[in-house]
Amino acid sequence: MFDYIIIGGGSAGCVLAARLSENPDVTVALLEAGPADSSVLIHCPAGLALIAKNGQANWKFDTVPQPGLNGRQGYQPRGKVLGGSSSVNAMIYARGHRADYDHWAAEGNPGWGYDEVLPYFKRAEHNERGADAFHGTGGPLNVMDLRSPNRFGPVFVEAGQQAGFAHNPDFNGAGQEGVGMFQVTHKNGERFSAAKAYLTPNRARPNLRVFTGAHTTRILLERKRAVGVEFHHEGEVKQLKAKREVLLCAGALQSPQILMLSGIGSHDHLLENGIATLHDLPGVGQNLHDHVDVVLVAEAPQAKDLFGLSLTGMVRAIKGIFEWRKLRSGMLTTNFAEAGGFIKSQASEPIPDLQLHFVIGKLVNHGRTTTFGHGYSCHVCLLRPRSRGSVRLDSKDPLAPPLIDPNFLGVRDDMDRLMRGFKLMRHILSQPALATIHGKELPASAAAQSDAQIEHFIRDHADTIYHPVGSCRMGNGPLDVVDARLCVRGIEALRVVDASIMPRIVGGNTNAPVIMIAEKAADMIKTAQY
Repeated sequence: MFDYIIIGGGSAGCVLAARLSENPDVTVALLEAGPADSSVLIHCPAGLALIAKNGQANWKFDTVPQPGLNGRQGYQPRGKVLGGSSSVNAMIYARGHRADYDHWAAEGNPGWGYDEVLPYFKRAEHNERGADAFHGTGGPLNVMDLRSPNRFGPVFVEAGQQAGFAHNPDFNGAGQEGVGMFQVTHKNGERFSAAKAYLTPNRARPNLRVFTGAHTTRILLERKRAVGVEFHHEGEVKQLKAKREVLLCAGALQSPQILMLSGIGSHDHLLENGIATLHDLPGVGQNLHDHVDVVLVAEAPQAKDLFGLSLTGMVRAIKGIFEWRKLRSGMLTTNFAEAGGFIKSQASEPIPDLQLHFVIGKLVNHGRTTTFGHGYSCHVCLLRPRSRGSVRLDSKDPLAPPLIDPNFLGVRDDMDRLMRGFKLMRHILSQPALATIHGKELPASAAAQSDAQIEHFIRDHADTIYHPVGSCRMGNGPLDVVDARLCVRGIEALRVVDASIMPRIVGGNTNAPVIMIAEKAADMIKTAQY
C-alpha cells in the first residue's frame, strides 16, 4: 500500500516522484514500463542519433494511415525508459509563448495563465546564464548553452537575419520571435533528462519505490474512486493499492489508452472492445493534436565539419568519442538541432505560428535512414494546428499499441500555413551566409517549386516533430477529461499529469511545459484534503 502511485516514469512522473516524496510521511510508488536510463547513448547527447536508428528505449508507435499525408502512416516515437521522452529527445529547452497559457486560462482553467505558470518554470530550472525575471537558478533541471556548438548554427542564425528576421538570444525571455541558438537540458556535457534532474538524486529515499519493467494494464476502481493499479512485472500480473491518489503520467498516447482499458471513456467505444463501462467519459482520447513538420535536406560535401558518414566524418567521430569520454566536450555534446527560430508565416500573424530547427547533418526519415556524405537539414513545423484527431483502442489487450490518429493536415489552413513556412525556410537557406558552403537540396524537395508541387512534397514527407498533446483535455466542456486541478471528472483520487491535459498545444517544444505542469500539479496534490 502506497499513498501515491504514479503511472509512467517520464518527465511528469519523475517530477511528481521527487516532489511528493519530499514529505517523509508519505509513500510513493513509480511504475515505468521501460528500463532504467543506464545506456551511454542516453547520457551522451549525440547518442540520440543511434537511439533513433536502433529504436532503443522507444515505444516506436505508428499512426493509422493519414489522408493528409497521402495515406502514409506517421511515426510516433516515445520514450520507454526512466525519463521517458526526455531521455531520448533533442534536449531543446523551450516553453512556448505567453499567449499559449493565457489561452488555457481563458478556456476555463483558472490558475494556468502565463503569470501563474511562470513561477513553476523558474522553480524547475537552474539556468547557467543566471536568474532574471524569466529564469530561475537552483532548480533541479539544468539548462545551459551548448558546450561545443558546431560553427554552422551561428551561420544559420546569420542567414535568418539576412532574410529579415531579428536575432533572439533567449526564446524563453521577454519575447519569442526571431532566430537564434537553442538552450538545452545538459549538464557538464551530458544529457540532463527529467530522470537525472529529479529522480536519480532521490532514489535512495526510503519512502520512494521505483518499479522498472512495469507495464500498467488498468487502474483499479471502487465506486468511482481510484484505489490502485494493475500491472505486468517480472512475468506476473501484480496489483498495488493507493491510499490517497493514482497519478496517470503515461503521456498523450498512453494515458487515454490506460483510462479506456480501465473502463473510463466513451461507452460506445468501450463496448466495441468488450470493456465494461465504469465511467462514461466521451472526451477520453479526443482532441489529439501534434506539431506537423516537414524537413528540407541539403547536400554540402565541402562542409566536412557538418555531421556525415564519410572517411573524414569517421575520423572526427572517433576523435569526438575520446574527447567526450575524457572531457565531456567536443562534437558529441551536440543535440544536432542547435539553432532555430520562431517566425510568422505572414506579417499579419499576431504571434509566431512556425518553428524552425536547423540540424547540423542530413536528417532523413527521423534519422532512421542511413545517408552518406555531409550536409544539413532544416525543419519547419506548424505551432498551432487546427486539425484534431484521436487515440482509440485497437483491442482490450493492454499490451497492444493504441490506434493513433493525429489527423495531420486535416484542416486546409494547416497546409496553407505550412506551405508558407516551407517557402520562408527555403528563403533563409538561400541567404549568402549559407550559400558560401554550396548546399544543394536533395532532389525530392528541389523539384518542388510551384505551390502544387510544394503541397505534394509536404504531403509525401511531413510527419510529427514528437509533440502529441491534448487527448485528456483540461477544461469544463462536455468533451473535457480533467478539471483545472487535473482531476479526472467524475472519478475520485485520480489525476492525469502530462501533455495529454493541454487544451491547445504550446508554440514550442513540449518537454519544459510538461515539467512545469508536473511542478504545479505537485503543489495541488500536496494541498489536497483527504
